Amino acid sequence: MDAVTDHKAIIAKVTGRVQGVGYRYTAVHMANELGLVGWVRNVRDGSVETRAQGDERVLEQYVAFLEQGPRAARVRSVDVHPVEPDPSLDAFRVRS
Repeated sequence: MDAVTDHKAIIAKVTGRVQGVGYRYTAVHMANELGLVGWVRNVRDGSVETRAQGDERVLEQYVAFLEQGPRAARVRSVDVHPVEPDPSLDAFRVRS
């Protein structure tokens, strides 16, 4: 099997005080450390949305990070949904 078919993918919406506190850049750093691909972006409603894909256990670690966020963040909720992996993703980036 190829790497993408072995991977899982999620989209998560994080609410709380998550904009203006370095959340996206900390998420990129964590995702890169974990070897995930995907993106993270601010949403107009004040939340942060992220798409990540990789090994299921590693995704669980990423979600655990999302629930905490950086020190200045105050996470209220993390809503996670499984999605199909996107083979076009090759890195983890901040997306506008």
